[in-house]
Order: sequence, then C-alpha cells, then structure tokens
Amino acid sequence: MAVATAVARLGRRVQHTWDRYRPRGRQLFTPWTVATLIAVALVLLPLVSIFVGVFAESSDTWDHLASTVLWDYLRNSALLVVGVGGLALVLGVATAWLVTTCEFPGRRVFGWALILPLSVPTYIMAYTYAELMAHSGPIQGALQTVLDPATTAGLRSALMSLPGAGVMMALVLYPYVYLITRTSFLKQSGGILETSQILGKSPWSTFFRVALPMARPGVVAGVTLVLMEVLNEYGAVTYFGVSTFTTGIFRAWFSLGDAPAAIRLSGCLLLFVFVLILLERAQRGRARFDDGPRSHRPVVRFELEGWRRWAAFGTCALPVFFGFLLPVAQLGSWAFQVAPEVLDRRFLVLAANSFGLAIVAALITVAVGLLIVYSVRLSPTPLLKLSARASSLGYSIPGAVIAVGILVPFIWLDRQISGLLQATTGLSPGLILTGTVTALIFAYVVRFLAVSLNPVESGFERTCGSLDETSRSLGAPPLKTLVKVDIPLLRGTLISAGLLVFVDVLKELPLTLILRPFDFDTLATRAFQLAMDEQVARSALPALLIIATGMLPVIGLSRLISLIGRKRI
Repeated sequence: MAVATAVARLGRRVQHTWDRYRPRGRQLFTPWTVATLIAVALVLLPLVSIFVGVFAESSDTWDHLASTVLWDYLRNSALLVVGVGGLALVLGVATAWLVTTCEFPGRRVFGWALILPLSVPTYIMAYTYAELMAHSGPIQGALQTVLDPATTAGLRSALMSLPGAGVMMALVLYPYVYLITRTSFLKQSGGILETSQILGKSPWSTFFRVALPMARPGVVAGVTLVLMEVLNEYGAVTYFGVSTFTTGIFRAWFSLGDAPAAIRLSGCLLLFVFVLILLERAQRGRARFDDGPRSHRPVVRFELEGWRRWAAFGTCALPVFFGFLLPVAQLGSWAFQVAPEVLDRRFLVLAANSFGLAIVAALITVAVGLLIVYSVRLSPTPLLKLSARASSLGYSIPGAVIAVGILVPFIWLDRQISGLLQATTGLSPGLILTGTVTALIFAYVVRFLAVSLNPVESGFERTCGSLDETSRSLGAPPLKTLVKVDIPLLRGTLISAGLLVFVDVLKELPLTLILRPFDFDTLATRAFQLAMDEQVARSALPALLIIATGMLPVIGLSRLISLIGRKRI
C-alpha cells in the first residue's frame, strides 16, 4: 500500500512538471522548433563525431604517438596555458585599472589603443617578430650598437621557443582581459572604493581586497577566452617549432594520414578544453556579485604625480608599442617594398576568396543565430533553452578539432552520395562536400555561432522587448512578425554580429588549412605559407589587409566602452 502511494505521488509530480514546462497545444512541435533542433544537431555533429571516434578501434600510429610525443603535447599545451594566461592577466588587469581609476598623460588615447593588438592574428605577430629579431633585422642592428654581437646572437633562438611563443600570444590576447575587466571596473561604485580608503586602506590594498574581488567574474571570463585561443593556436606554435595538441592533430592527419590518431588527439584536446570550462564554472560556486545600485557615484579618477604618472604611461605604452605599433610598422615597411610585385591578379583572387567566404559564413551564421534565439522566444521550453546553450559550444572548441570532427562524417557522406550516383547514373561526381567550400563554410558556422548568438539575444531583450508578442497577439504569424517588426529593429545588432563573424572568419587559420579545397587559398593561409617559406616580406600585404579589417570591431568595442564610462559618469 505504501509503495502504491509513493508511486502515485511520484506520478503526480512528473505530470505536474510536464504540465508546467511543456508548450501548450500545437506549440509542442512547431516548424520553428523542428528547424532549431535540426540546426543545433548539425552544429553538434563535430562533437558527436569526435566522441564516437575516440571509442573506436585504435591504430598503431596512435600507440606510437601515445608512447612518444603525447606527453610533450600535454606538457607544452599546459605550459602555454599557464604562461600566456598569467601574462595576459597581469597586462590586462593592470592597464584596465590604470585607465579606469587614474589620470595620467595619454590616458584617453590608451583607453582605445590598448585594444588594438586584438586585431593582429597571433601567427602574423610571431613571424614578424622572428624576422625583426633575425641577425640582419632592425632590433639586432640597434642592440649591436650598444652590446657585444656575441650577446645579441642568441636573441632569435631565445624567441623561437616555447616562452617566446607565449610572449607573442600574450601581447595579442591580453585585450580580452583588458576589455572585460575595464568594463567591470567602470560598473563598480566609487562609493565602495572611497569607503575602503576612509577605513585606512591604501590604494594598493583597496585594489587587491575590494576592486579586484568585485571584478573577479569579468577577469576570469577574459582569462578563459585567452586560454581558449591559446589551445586553438596553430600558426605561431608551428612557426616557433613548439609541439602542442593542435600541431599533433595536423601531423597525424596530413603527415601520417591516420584519421583515428587525429581523432584521438582531438578528443584529448577537447577534454583539456572541457576541464578549463569546468574549472571556470567551479570557481564561481554559489557566489553572487553586486556592484550596487546604479544611483551610486561612479569611480572618480585620481591624478598621479611625479614618477608614478610616467610609470603608468610606460605600463600602458609598452603593450601597445610591442603588441601593435612595432609589428604593424614593420609590415607596412615590407608592404611598401614589395607592393609592385605582390599587387597582381593572384592577390585580388586571394582577397575575393577571403571576403567571399567571410560574407557567406557571416550571413548564414547570423541567420542561424536569429533562428535559434527567435525559436526560444516563441517556445521558451527547457529543451530549446538547453539546445541554444549547447549550440554555442563551438566557440570554445579549437578549430582543428572542429575540422577533424567535420571531415570524418562528411567524407563518409561523400562516399555514399558518390556511390549512389554512380550506381544510378554511371557518373562519379567526386567529393561534393569535402572537395568544395561547403564543409569550410559549415565549419565556420559551427565555430562562430556563439559570436552571433550573444549579440542577437541581447538585442532582442534590449530593442524588441514585448513588441513581437504584441504583434502576434494581433494575429500576425511568427514569420511575418520577425520580418516586419523584429528584423528592422535589430538591423544594427545583426550588422554588428555579422561584422564580428566576418572578422573572425577572415583571421581563422587552422580550420581553413584543414578544410580548404585543393588549390584554394585565403589571405590567412597565403600569409602563413609565405612566412613558412621564408618570404616574410611578401606576406606583409595580405597580413595588413587582415589587420585593417580586424580593426573595425575594435573601433566599435572602444566606442561601446566609452559609452559605458560616460553613463557611469
């Protein structure tokens, strides 16, 4: 009797939960819901492919790699994560604090200039500095005027190492920490910081015991983005001869021709990424952070005097100079020298390939993001919410892993289609998916979907509000509401999201190297190949075009942060 009562009670709870969360009436399986679930399933295809492949039968190549170089991949990747994360943390937090709370010469300029290194791809930074530090390079030439030539002879060798690669990455990636941390500092209440100083705490103590703990979520988020980019990096570590999981995946796929080994290495790297994500979630715990009411006074900057103002100037100037001005100036000098030779029909084809891919990928990515967000607004069920969150996992997965996870099922599908067409028509179409840009564009959508999801979701909440609900209540169907009401209101947000995806696609290297069709180059792949062939000067023009395009969202981010600061003031 007691068991029957317990079962009945459990049944009532299950029914109550189902009645509470399930969509009402015919909304259970609408075309929007089905389309969203299909899109999310396709986005998660690479993850499923890697997961299944890890448990497949291993190969002799994998056994050899596991017993010889796997530990080196793990050690070098871990050292880069710790080194780059630590240096980016110091640079990003220190400059964000100085620009937000102090007044010193050049502060307004540094507010936006500190973001500029984000527009320089890491692989371009790496080979530019390698050439600058060469025996005949300008840096060695300048140092040899004051130092013994024997002392400067080993500078390039010291740079072409794991610590050198870490420094190059940190100079490019610290703006992630700077951007988010500075935004956190701008949102803090100046009254809290002043209260700390009234209670006898020094500015140094106030920073470490009050301001930094309040900004911890932003700091950790910025560092996490840096670490994801470190694990995704291929160009810089390859050029510097550092073995990581990403270089191992390329070696297993291209040099050894062993797909199972590449899949298992991808699984190891994926596990590494998930451990970082779990650590980031665990550090939050149940903590909640509140910057106080908006009515609180903003942070009041204090004037630095004496040597401190110039120390602050130097702290902010060094990462801008070494992370942007020096490499871009050198690239500009090379581009000026070789422009008559490089500016030809082939360069125009490279630019057309790159911009064409980026435009198509941006349009599809924004459209898929719009579909997912709008479907969740129409039917905010736990399943759709979970699907929307799962679809953004691609941005945290290294490009090499996504490429391998796409190639395996696409090659199988190509073989099935080719066999079917050959059996029915007698014609062999070849590789329809993996032999064209189809797989490449699909991979871009998987990788950068999160870049469009977040702006579109915030745009709906900020701009549309309940207008789309009002339109539907007046009898307009969802599609008409989306086209006539939401998209016009979201035009600016959609353009911004598309621009972010466009720039990310333009800079992406490992994914493009693996999935590009035969004899198909982009600005990124061509610049990297020329650098690997020791034709660094000829790579300057495509590199500068990538950097110039990457500066567009940097300018937008700078203006957005300036607006946040003005609102707080």
